[in-house]
Amino acid sequence: MFRRIKPIIKKEFRQVSRDTGTLGILVFLPMFLLIMFGYALNFDVKHISLAVYDEDRSKTSRDFIREFFQSEYFDQKYYLKDKSRINELLDEGQVTGVLVVPCDFSKKVLAGQDAQVQILVDGSNSNAAATVIGYASGIVQAYTSKILIDLLLVKTGRTFSLPIDFRPRVWYNPELKSAQFLVPGLIAFILMISGVISTALSVVREKERGTMEQIIVSPIKPLELIIGKAIAYIVISLVSAYLILLMGWLVFDVPVKGSQVQLFLVTLLFLFVALGMGLFISTISDSQQVAFQISALLTILPTFLLSGFVFPIRNMPYPIQIVTYIIPARYFLVALRAIMLKGVGIAVFWQQILFMIAFAALMVGLSWARMRKKRL
Repeated sequence: MFRRIKPIIKKEFRQVSRDTGTLGILVFLPMFLLIMFGYALNFDVKHISLAVYDEDRSKTSRDFIREFFQSEYFDQKYYLKDKSRINELLDEGQVTGVLVVPCDFSKKVLAGQDAQVQILVDGSNSNAAATVIGYASGIVQAYTSKILIDLLLVKTGRTFSLPIDFRPRVWYNPELKSAQFLVPGLIAFILMISGVISTALSVVREKERGTMEQIIVSPIKPLELIIGKAIAYIVISLVSAYLILLMGWLVFDVPVKGSQVQLFLVTLLFLFVALGMGLFISTISDSQQVAFQISALLTILPTFLLSGFVFPIRNMPYPIQIVTYIIPARYFLVALRAIMLKGVGIAVFWQQILFMIAFAALMVGLSWARMRKKRL
């Protein structure tokens, strides 16, 4: 059996090395997409442009305003002296928000009364607006707690602490960098696209050149043909996968915290799924153009939208959540993030492994059945 598979493997390697288009899809395109998406897809909301309109203009109001600009979340872009400019700045998009401090702010704060403060936020980008409101609420609450403690200290002469000492601690991604979340998703996205498209085009190219008929009438069995083609592209895709991991570590500082062996096995299993899909698509396509269109339709949008790569599946409508169960990248992403970010073992994601095994067996089985039918 190996004697018949070996020539197919050698043939595929030679064909890929001569075909610069396929080689680019498998090696260079993934790294380009990683860098492009890694920088373009960034959910970190920092350095928010803010204008300040301080009607009070007192030491207390200046101390309060200073709290907003002691972190990297807000940047003071304008200090307004005319209230009429607020609408102008927000309409033109020159600032994301405007902090308005009323004229009686210091008087009410020092008297221990409620002092109203307003922040006007541009809500055209709902996600950014929600983040701005969250940051501002946290800063105001921290300042309020500080004022209460100072007032009680003045009135009672004793130190005072809040009844609850709230200290959040973030695991796995302490700095809350979106790259830590996105890079594993990019690996799944890129491997699915490159694996499916390259395999589908490779087999359909044989049909267009008329060499597939020669292979079919040869002693090579359909399963041996599938294995021979799969091994060649698995080796190339594994090289591409580890180049992506290396780029992710060097460029975005995303290390692999878990077992390299488990990462290799999970990635290998996912490549079987992708290559199985590519082989199946090739059996139902008669031209490279049709194969490319079907491959793109079944990989790009489903993997990007329905795998949990960008949008959490739990936030999707229930009917859409059901559809996500037929997206193989969903299972690979759970396992990949568990290994890379959390450093956990297979005991945590063994169910995802079973789903990928079933999906790979289904795709390879369907491809084998269709090739065997054509041979008969």
